[in-house]
Amino acid sequence: MDVTRRVFMKVTGAGAATIALSQLGFALAPANAYAKELKIKGAKEVISICPFCSVCCHYIAHVRDGKVVSTEGDPGYPVSEGALCAKGATMNSMINSHHRVLKPKYRAPYSDKWEEKSWEWMLEKLARNIKDTRDKNFKATNESGQVVNRVEEIFHLGSSQMSNEECSVVHQALRAMGVVHMDHQARI
Repeated sequence: MDVTRRVFMKVTGAGAATIALSQLGFALAPANAYAKELKIKGAKEVISICPFCSVCCHYIAHVRDGKVVSTEGDPGYPVSEGALCAKGATMNSMINSHHRVLKPKYRAPYSDKWEEKSWEWMLEKLARNIKDTRDKNFKATNESGQVVNRVEEIFHLGSSQMSNEECSVVHQALRAMGVVHMDHQARI
């Protein structure tokens, strides 16, 4: 880009004028607050939970016509008192992203294309793969002949959004299948 002396002087003058106005008490905070109020005017407030970590901060989603138009931290939530971390602060853009996958997609082995599948098909496929892997790799005894009843080829990573009770049920189900390798996202 070619910067001429004239362009340089214009930009410098505009910057100096902006600094001078800010020192005279011209504040943008009221204008920003009014603009935000217009954005959420008529929107329904819905409290939801941030899915990113085990703190489970609440956030307020402003919903108008079935679309989230704004999100902010919930000041009534005692842990964060309305503050959100960098991940939680991006909730609005995550919800409204055109990259967000809303339906299950499947890519067959050696294929270069993703296919949209139904939830029923996907759950059946997952259940079949887990059952086949367990049946193929189940070890009733170890090399010494001791009974171990385990599957070492399956790993489970828990979710921070699960309650202690849900974690207990999942843990018991995995142990019943013989899965020995498991961890939990809340401690990562």
